[in-house]
Amino acid sequence: MNITTVDATQISAEEVLGPLRAKLSPEGDVVSPRGRAKTMEVFGQPLTPRQVVEKICRDVRQGGRAAVLDYTHKLDGVVVTPDSMRVPASRLAEAHAAADPDFLATIRHVRANILEFQKAILHTDVVVHRDDGVSLQQRYIPLRRVGLCVPGGAAAYPSTVLMTAVPAQAAGVQQLALVAPPTPFGADNPDVLATCQELGITEVYRVGGAQAVAALAHGIEGLPRVDKIVGPGNLFVALAKRAVYGTVDIDSIAGPSEVVVLADENADPTFVAAELLAQAEHSPGASILVSWNRPLLERTRAELDRQVARLSRQELTVQSLEQFGRLVLVRDQAQACALIDAIAPEHLHVAVDAPAELAMHIHHAGAMFLGAYTPVAVGDYVAGPSHVLPTSGTARWASGLSANDFLRSASMIHYTRDGLARVADDVRRLADKEGLTAHRASVDVRLRS
Repeated sequence: MNITTVDATQISAEEVLGPLRAKLSPEGDVVSPRGRAKTMEVFGQPLTPRQVVEKICRDVRQGGRAAVLDYTHKLDGVVVTPDSMRVPASRLAEAHAAADPDFLATIRHVRANILEFQKAILHTDVVVHRDDGVSLQQRYIPLRRVGLCVPGGAAAYPSTVLMTAVPAQAAGVQQLALVAPPTPFGADNPDVLATCQELGITEVYRVGGAQAVAALAHGIEGLPRVDKIVGPGNLFVALAKRAVYGTVDIDSIAGPSEVVVLADENADPTFVAAELLAQAEHSPGASILVSWNRPLLERTRAELDRQVARLSRQELTVQSLEQFGRLVLVRDQAQACALIDAIAPEHLHVAVDAPAELAMHIHHAGAMFLGAYTPVAVGDYVAGPSHVLPTSGTARWASGLSANDFLRSASMIHYTRDGLARVADDVRRLADKEGLTAHRASVDVRLRS
């Protein structure tokens, strides 16, 4: 396997990973040859992904459900009718009844883990009472209606149903509308449907891609608009979320999945290689090993070659590693931490002797996984924090999805007459400075004897 080794001891972080980051960001236009061929087939010209999404969103805004179903036919190759767009309640119940009892037990266990964590971090109302007749409150109110995007191209993702729906439910959201493509891995997948039924999600729609995002944002016949759209997807989904932001809220504009493994000389190369492969099989997915120990890099390379042969998605995984994988040699721990902060990865696995101590020197990562026995997979599936995380370097300022993202806050302010009198001069001075005489008058009129 031809995975690139980078000696970062003498060059900057931007030189190491700048080109890689550019390829994997939503601006990178990473589209498969099949995707480009589909664009030509549907649109008759080599549109960029951004142009494709702009046209789809415009058509859905203007044409409603007919446009959504037309694009579903053209892009997914499935005829969905107005009557078959929403999965009926009977189909959800059938999938749940037929599901493996052990699978449903896992869903319940994971749901409990997520609820425990998300409720523990949930914002609560704050009230401040002052002695001068002033009461201030910050109130947190759950969003009314949220759209959940669940992928369904290469695999089925009941975990994404859990990691988007349960934080919303922990926040108190009452209406959840789930969209997934009409494929065997999407809205037609029995495990996805059984998970929806278990979680009490009654609105499941057989539409995916940019057209589903536009439908959620603008509302179409049979699918009322939402207040926020969350969940992962391909480049077209990410660009569609960007296009509708402002009409609705979104969680993020996510790029392909990524992991950085920070490992010292005592790390087990078998574990390290397994972690890199787990991200690469998303394809595309960035898998980056950072270490100050050159022998570990070479042992890990050998392990990658050995382990990849056993994987079901071997060809795609190898392709991803060769395009987006890196084995990076750094001088020491300090340079490693600085490089990781510059990358700001979605997932960071810290495989060193004192992981918690070293992690305190790293500030930018979507989620950190500490120690040899904390693979990223536990965060993907069972731990409790959502696996919807910032990508493409946005962990410098963005956070992973949580229950708090489904709340909006509103301040509530109450002054008595005495309280207003105490601050009146301050209001007057500022109003005078800004030339807003009506602001001043609104105070004066209340305090006339």
